Amino acid sequence: MSSIKSRRIIDLSVPLKNDIPSDPPNMRPHIRYSSHATGALEFEELFPGLKAVELPDGQGAAIEHVTLTTHSGTHLDAPWHFHSTMNGGERAITIDEVPLEWCIQPGIKLDLRHLPDGYVCSARDMELALDRIEHKLKPLEIVLINTRAGAAFGAANYLDCGCGMGREATLYLLEQGVRLTGTDGWSWDAPFSATRRRFTETRDPSIIWEGHKAGRDIGYCHLEKLTNLDKLPAKDFTVICLPVKIAEASAGWTRAVALIDR
Repeated sequence: MSSIKSRRIIDLSVPLKNDIPSDPPNMRPHIRYSSHATGALEFEELFPGLKAVELPDGQGAAIEHVTLTTHSGTHLDAPWHFHSTMNGGERAITIDEVPLEWCIQPGIKLDLRHLPDGYVCSARDMELALDRIEHKLKPLEIVLINTRAGAAFGAANYLDCGCGMGREATLYLLEQGVRLTGTDGWSWDAPFSATRRRFTETRDPSIIWEGHKAGRDIGYCHLEKLTNLDKLPAKDFTVICLPVKIAEASAGWTRAVALIDR
C-alpha cells in the first residue's frame, strides 16, 4: 500500500453548524461558542489570585458547548439503530462494537444523480450502476451512493432530495459481502416525505425504512450525510470512517475521508 503522503485526501464529511437545515428541527445541532476573553475569566476561577490581564494578551481558552444527537453531521449508523436484532435474530451490535476493519476498506462510488428525488433503488439499479463502472464487488468493499442530495446540503429542501436504497438494493450489496455503505443523503432510505406519500397511497408498512431494516437479515453499517462524492472516481480509492466510540450507542460521529492514489 502506498503511503498517505503519496495520496490525495478528499474530505467526505459535512461540518456541524448552527442554523442550517441539515436535519429536522428537533435534531439539529446547537453550538455555543465561548471566546478567549471568557476563557480568561474562567482561568481566574481556576487559579486564585490570577487576573485575566496577566495572561498573554488577556486571553484564555476558547471552547465550544455542543448539543447534538449521535446522528448529527456525518455519522456512521450501527446495526442497533436499524433494529434490536441482526443476522436473522442475533442481538444487533452497537457503534462501540462495530468491527474497525469494516471502516478502512477500498471504496466504490455509484453515481445515481440521474435518478429522481424519492426514487427507491432496486437490485437491478445496483447491477446497472456496477456494470457502468465495470466492477464486480468484493467482500468488505465500502459502497458510496452519490445522489442528487449531495449538492443540496444546507438548502431548505435537503431532507427531500436524493434517491434512496430499498430493501432489495441493500440486500444485493450485503449478499456480496459488503458490510459498510454510505450516502450523501440525509438517510440511506428514500426521503421520508416520499415514503410518506407512498404509504398514504398503499398503507403498506413494509416500505417504511426498508433499506435500514434489511439489517435484520444481514447486519451492516452505513454512513449518512457525506459530501464531495462528486469529486471521487468510481473506484481505486480507500475510505477511512472510524466512528467515535460511544458506549451502547446507535451511531457515532465520523470524520470520513477518501484516499486517492495520485
